[in-house]
Amino acid sequence: MYNFNAEKVKNECVQWIRDFFEENGKGCNAVLGISGGKDSSIVAALCVEALGKDRVIGVLMPNGEQADIDMAKLLVDTLGIKHYIVNIKDAVQGVINSVPFELSEQSMINLPPRIRMSTLYAVSQSNNGRVANTCNLSEDWVGYSTRYGDSVGDFSPCSNLTVREMKEIGRLCGLPDVLIDKVPSDGLCGKTDEDNLGFTYAELDRYIREGVIDNPESKAKIDRLHKINLFKLQLMPSFKPEL
Repeated sequence: MYNFNAEKVKNECVQWIRDFFEENGKGCNAVLGISGGKDSSIVAALCVEALGKDRVIGVLMPNGEQADIDMAKLLVDTLGIKHYIVNIKDAVQGVINSVPFELSEQSMINLPPRIRMSTLYAVSQSNNGRVANTCNLSEDWVGYSTRYGDSVGDFSPCSNLTVREMKEIGRLCGLPDVLIDKVPSDGLCGKTDEDNLGFTYAELDRYIREGVIDNPESKAKIDRLHKINLFKLQLMPSFKPEL
């Protein structure tokens, strides 16, 4: 049976963030996108504990209207961090209007996350910042992220923690339950992440940590997604000439 010591891991993660900034940007600020979901909420809380609220900047990036933006506002108010609201609708639409052909459905899905990451880096460079990646292990395992969108950053506190583990840490951080337990969705088609994936995070987390899964169909889906999305977690291949 897998046992997770949330308090120990949380404290080690907080120290890891402090060490990162000592080595890679002493005095810099942590900058991260705030979606209103659990991952960005928990990463923000960890950064506040590590650096203090005056060195954490949240960026809210609705694409036009965002139905759950009140959750993002609740997070920045709860933590007391500085934040900016940057609506990316015009930027997204500008690209769509300028491309001389109709973008594919997947291109349309991935465009906003990539523009959000460009926005984060613009805010970060103008505010002496380092961009926090907010992905977790469960989503990364099956490629549920956008390459060069939410999959990147300058440091990643939680990319080796499962959804279940992150929730336990979030409760230790004192975050409101509504932020920790909010059902994740893609914000596009009205479906939850689990609907889109075809299995639950509970199944996935147990499979990752214990190698146990009861549903063979879920196992097959997870194995397939893990295999075809591994490239997202690897450095870009580069040619090395023999000199």
